[in-house]
Amino acid sequence: MGPPLFTAEPPLASAAAAEISLRGEIRLRLLREERAFGTRGLGFATLIDSSNAHLRDAMRTAFATPEAVQADAPQLCRKATVSAVLPLRGQAALITGASRRRGIGYAVAVKLASLGASIVIHHHRQHDLTQPWGGDDLDAVREGIRAHLSPGAQFTDVAADLSAADSIGTVIDAGEALTGALDILVCNHAKSGDDGSILDMSPERLDAHWDVNARATLLLTAEFARRKTPDTGETRRPGERIVGAKPYAAPRGHVFWMTSGQLHGPMRGEVAYATSKAALAGITPTVAAELLELGIILNTINPGPVNTGYMDPETTDRPLDGLNDWVASTPFGRVGRPQDPAELIGWLATSAGSWVVGQVLTSDGGFSLG
Repeated sequence: MGPPLFTAEPPLASAAAAEISLRGEIRLRLLREERAFGTRGLGFATLIDSSNAHLRDAMRTAFATPEAVQADAPQLCRKATVSAVLPLRGQAALITGASRRRGIGYAVAVKLASLGASIVIHHHRQHDLTQPWGGDDLDAVREGIRAHLSPGAQFTDVAADLSAADSIGTVIDAGEALTGALDILVCNHAKSGDDGSILDMSPERLDAHWDVNARATLLLTAEFARRKTPDTGETRRPGERIVGAKPYAAPRGHVFWMTSGQLHGPMRGEVAYATSKAALAGITPTVAAELLELGIILNTINPGPVNTGYMDPETTDRPLDGLNDWVASTPFGRVGRPQDPAELIGWLATSAGSWVVGQVLTSDGGFSLG
């Protein structure tokens, strides 16, 4: 047992003053324990520097009582740092549409795993096989995510066609079964392809995109929320609120939807897809307000143009004339990478980002600004 890090000053007053000292102590201890923490060579000094907000919260929690000040120093440092570096430890996340290593869903799964969460991914490879970019090796997808799990975290996956309404319960069941509870739902799945202009619209084409992109997202969210509140059997009338048990000490769940660029300009030739995604952006304030009564936070993400394979000449589904010149003229000289929206979702899923509620957030490097 090492000596106490702090003396008999009042703990709340000393915590702020001692933060720098404790940060240095943590660095020293964690550099010795890097392998035990399973960070796979990332380096704790870097992780601490990138997690200052989480670390600060952990410090305040750790030193909130006199008993904490007298606690064993190594144990205290370890507990505070695990909370800082792995803020999602003990939580389980379900990410739909995570079947390709080039995709946003995979990047989100990797990010949430790196923050400590147990991970359940949903995939529907049959859809990928109909696209120009094709399907990925699912075993490689699984192993890639497992490689980022923290010690004690778990992983599983579930296959389902979300155009079938009866698949919703199966997917949420898989999410809950991994650890016994589901804390984070990322609705990343999408039907793309087989679209067209307004002149090409048919009932079948519109329904196909609606069923997967909008209806399945709403039904997954509804089932996620129902399992966190007693079933009263009531149907609310217009204007009636859901009654929860607020105030809540912390969020009881996080939900993320994915919309698209129809927010900022025309998406020619993608009328069915853009319609279904616009519905999610439009209904976000209403659903977010209702979920908030249950302590669940909803935000919707527009990732902007992210190259998941559709901008590569050999796997594109659209004309690429002038693409390179256009990209070169942008502020950062590139389009989005899957990791870009994944970083945003990762932050929003933690306590540090949980004051952001009911927003439609664009993460596009400034593309929408023209």
